[in-house]
Amino acid sequence: MSKQSFGPGTWALLAGVVALGVIGAGVQSWQFMLTVALGKGVVAIGVALLLRSGLASFGQALYYAVGAYTIGLATNLLGWHELALLLPAAAAAGAVLAFVLGFLLSRYRDIFFAMLTLALSMIVYGLLMNTVELGGSDGFNVHGLTLLGLGAAADGTEGGLAGTALFGVVFVVSLVCVALVSWFMRTRPGRLGPAIRDNEIRVEYLGTSARNNIHLTYVIAGALGGLGGALSSFTVGHIDPDMAFWTTSGDFIFIAVLSGTGYAFAPFIGAILLEVVRSMAYQYAPNSWHLVMGVIMLAIIAFLPTGLTSLRLGRKKAVEPGAPQASVKQQTMKGVKA
Repeated sequence: MSKQSFGPGTWALLAGVVALGVIGAGVQSWQFMLTVALGKGVVAIGVALLLRSGLASFGQALYYAVGAYTIGLATNLLGWHELALLLPAAAAAGAVLAFVLGFLLSRYRDIFFAMLTLALSMIVYGLLMNTVELGGSDGFNVHGLTLLGLGAAADGTEGGLAGTALFGVVFVVSLVCVALVSWFMRTRPGRLGPAIRDNEIRVEYLGTSARNNIHLTYVIAGALGGLGGALSSFTVGHIDPDMAFWTTSGDFIFIAVLSGTGYAFAPFIGAILLEVVRSMAYQYAPNSWHLVMGVIMLAIIAFLPTGLTSLRLGRKKAVEPGAPQASVKQQTMKGVKA
């Protein structure tokens, strides 16, 4: 492996991962907030993948709710409590639904894609609100989950993972998602995303179906959405129809825009920052926290249009101002032809 692979940025990333694990495991007052942020970060990775292809999904809460309700229904109706079964089931539920809907959505772009995803999410929200068998507007609780037998109560009661053990599960699952998405972004389908965003017609001329690639990306985003919803469901311990509401999708868009789409780990930075800012806003400005979030979003769009990860890119350009650099489109097309 080249020395460049272990540059300052890599070491800083590793240090951040270690610090996050230590804080989450050792500081109990931060465990819940970090666990919720990591669950949302998993969903935001899928949103970022779609943004790389030039598509903004305002309905990713649909898969977030599907994953959560998969956990809730399996535990309350089927009596499943093993996360080794529940987490893959939630991801599969999101992927299957995204695969079916992807035949429709992959035909549309820009505002049409965004509005269709929003409409589908709100349809599911309405169904959940009005279906008593699914808990109606109150939802239902999720409890008693175990991992390979860990967390099961010795006296036969519900028991369940909690605290540090719960954070550990979410932390490990998040790292696995980052690794898999990082690998996907280096593959040919993953590199096609920016090319489709820049010039879809040219991608078609190269002999690749942009629609099929978008369909694949949408399925991956759906699986990540279902998995993130599952992680959030047993972290909070309760699920309700609001998980499918459009404001929940807005959180994921906010995280993706805040963090940028250049790196798979970036959405977790955005998710943690979102939860920290929201907690502080709740504490110090409970009646105007939406205003605080709006100002932050406007500042990011104005000064960091490609997200927080553009800070590192900006420093790199400042160090080598005279070096010739290919345009983003040229670099992307070079990757497509490879």
